[in-house]
Amino acid sequence: MIQGTGSDVGKSLLVAGLARAFADRGVRVAPFKPQNMSNNAAVTVDGGEIGRAQALQARAARLTPRIDMNPVLLKPQGASGAQIIVQGRVVGQAKARDYQELKPRLMQSVLDSYARLKAEADMVIVEGAGSAAEVNLRRNDIANMGFAREVDAPVALVGDIDRGGIIAQLIGCKAALDEDDAAMIEGFIVNKFRGDATLFDDGLRFIEQRTGWRSLGLVPFFDAAARLPAEDAFGLRGRTPEDGDGVTIAVPLLPHIANFDDLDPLKAEAGVRVIFLKDGEPLPPEAQLVILPGSKATIADLTALRANGWDIDILAHVRRGGSVFGVCGGYQMLGRVIGDPLGVEGAAGEAQGLGLLDIETSLTAEKTLAPVSGHAPMFDAPFRGYEMHVGATSGRDCERPALRLADGRADGAISRDGRVAGAYAHGLFADDDLRASLLRMLGAPPSPLRYEESIEETLDALAAHCARHIDLDALWEMAR
Repeated sequence: MIQGTGSDVGKSLLVAGLARAFADRGVRVAPFKPQNMSNNAAVTVDGGEIGRAQALQARAARLTPRIDMNPVLLKPQGASGAQIIVQGRVVGQAKARDYQELKPRLMQSVLDSYARLKAEADMVIVEGAGSAAEVNLRRNDIANMGFAREVDAPVALVGDIDRGGIIAQLIGCKAALDEDDAAMIEGFIVNKFRGDATLFDDGLRFIEQRTGWRSLGLVPFFDAAARLPAEDAFGLRGRTPEDGDGVTIAVPLLPHIANFDDLDPLKAEAGVRVIFLKDGEPLPPEAQLVILPGSKATIADLTALRANGWDIDILAHVRRGGSVFGVCGGYQMLGRVIGDPLGVEGAAGEAQGLGLLDIETSLTAEKTLAPVSGHAPMFDAPFRGYEMHVGATSGRDCERPALRLADGRADGAISRDGRVAGAYAHGLFADDDLRASLLRMLGAPPSPLRYEESIEETLDALAAHCARHIDLDALWEMAR
């Protein structure tokens, strides 16, 4: 089990790298995360949803993602707290305090999923959540030491040296944990190192002496990580891309942004600047396209969009001849009305949309989860993706669908002038032909990028990186 001294220390990335590295050794390896909190999710072959990071880890292990790889998924949802998904299906909502009391009832589902994976694999690599030393949440823990103790999984503890204080991170975890929990940890990994590794030799020895744990690796910063789907939106709040020639795409960074890896293929294009607008930032006048992304709380995010003045900016952008594309929740925002008669996202009611598409949406209790494929008439290109949404949308602009699904259904809508469009399907821009068609429409030159191939190349490079800097033989010995 890979646990961390805190969030964002690189657990997810290391599990993906280790999964590919062991798979390359001929090991049948499966990834597993008992509990995850993320609005970046993936649809599985067995008709459920799991965290996007676990889907990437499954790909790294050369497996098809399935619900057992992440049996408990929490999706923050505005005023309603978090949506609780167990073995791929929504079972309810809960506030943080209420969820702590619910966790003991979820442990059996976690153990059942783990047992199924374990029965089929030579090695299961388990990812913890947050910090191993969250002692205030230890009583009902199913994500870290509570799970490790339940299944007797040896733990490798990961710390992030890039954020500073790595010695205190690791020794502090040992001090905070009770004796039995600390005994589950057999080694530690120092992640995100920059510079001369020999300068930290004394640091590694000091940590070993103070904790009694062995060093399993000093892992240099892996710059290519930016090419892989991220688990949370924290990294989207980083610096704005440098000015330069090419296509500019603006994306409002909404509080409940979801499935934002839809934008990764566009970010990977050399001739494209994807600018995430943070609170208070205006829409750049040079933007040719505005993309409204998916949302886990559409009405709340629509309110936030207006509070930032982005609604006014977007309307002016369209009047100037600019284009807008909405994905899932962003598609719903483009319509005239979003109704929530059942209180799916909070209090029952309705909200006025941006009115750029002649459509209206009613949110429903039932969630649509399905892989989809077909043809996109507006791009004259094939597509492959997935649906993950609540709500049904109808209206005159739906007579001009953005997508035609392989099963004959239509998805999305296009405005009469063709400048505004949207659809429920996620993952559209990963298709090289569709993305090339979009960029041609925006005046970009042809691109050599083969996105899916680039992901595989990055996973191979990550596996080689882990194999060079982590003692895989020691991990195998621990696991056996």
